Amino acid sequence: MDDQPRGREEALARREALPPAEREAVERRVSELLDLLGKAHAMAVLREFAFAAGALRFSELEDSLDISPNTLSARLAELVETGLLRRESFDEIPPRVEYHPTAKAEALFPAFGHFHRWAAEHDLQPAEGADASESEAD
Repeated sequence: MDDQPRGREEALARREALPPAEREAVERRVSELLDLLGKAHAMAVLREFAFAAGALRFSELEDSLDISPNTLSARLAELVETGLLRRESFDEIPPRVEYHPTAKAEALFPAFGHFHRWAAEHDLQPAEGADASESEAD
């Protein structure tokens, strides 16, 4: 990837430009974010919002993702609690609930474009005839 070194350099420069106390706070938030995104299906749920035209309902997410209802409910609750999604209930019968991405979530959405670009150029299988050390160098 042509911009990979530039992206790394920019990240290093941004990190180094922070005063030590702020750097520590930012690194803690990054760790918290990665912990959240590392939970089962959290990234899949956010991916759906990244490519959706608007709000999504629980049933739409359930239909498009292979996730148990309990896990989906837990992820949505965590994403709402952390301010990445907003839950909107409608006083209807049957009850209707929609989830909307917040500005915080939308700020993460470009990452999904990067993941798609990476996936178009790479896969997770080692190259034929390559040993582990060669595939790590890519």
